[in-house]
Amino acid sequence: MDRVTDLAGLATEIARCRLCPRLVDWREHIAEVKRASFVDHEYWGRGVPGFGDPAARLLVVGLAPAAHGANRTGRMFTGDRSGDWLYRALHTAGFANQPTSVDRDDGLVLTDAWVTSPVRCAPPDNKPLPVERDACAPFLARELALLTNKQVIVCLGQYGYLATWRFLADQGYETPRPRPRFTHSAAIGLGNLTIVMSYHPSQQNTFTGRLTEAMFDDVFREARGHLRS
Repeated sequence: MDRVTDLAGLATEIARCRLCPRLVDWREHIAEVKRASFVDHEYWGRGVPGFGDPAARLLVVGLAPAAHGANRTGRMFTGDRSGDWLYRALHTAGFANQPTSVDRDDGLVLTDAWVTSPVRCAPPDNKPLPVERDACAPFLARELALLTNKQVIVCLGQYGYLATWRFLADQGYETPRPRPRFTHSAAIGLGNLTIVMSYHPSQQNTFTGRLTEAMFDDVFREARGHLRS
């Protein structure tokens, strides 16, 4: 219960955070202007907390909220095409009760999985600045530390991989040097933790065929195979 309470408190801090002026201005501008197809929606327009099962053994680390996805809905990977891919794959792998994620009240429940990102506000052009990444880093560190059952971390894209690697190094994990190169579907064992890498399910990757549904399903099949009872 303490872990759940602490995660809830962290979520409140993330939603209230105003440390990065450029990101705050952008997220609030988008929430006011809106996309034409969502003009009747009330945008979240704040920092986006992680989402899922506090007892999760599987963690999924992305990049940042999408301007008209999580910045609109207030839930990680919710309301955009990347989320459509992610939650369909999680459902196929048995981590989600449904394959879709459209808003915070759609009934989606994750079991044994938690979804998060290194940056909590939607960045212009989906490109956070290093200083913004560093300002958000303590949130990710505290979150991952609270998820004490973690066994496998799926990193969606190189950005999520590097952020996860920095956390592990700071926490004293024996990480190999040089750092293994980001490679789709590769897995790295670090003691009692396994890192699995995947291309991010962005439209840049899914529209071009660089990432297919079969490839993405294989990632989560691999991840489940590394979970211990």
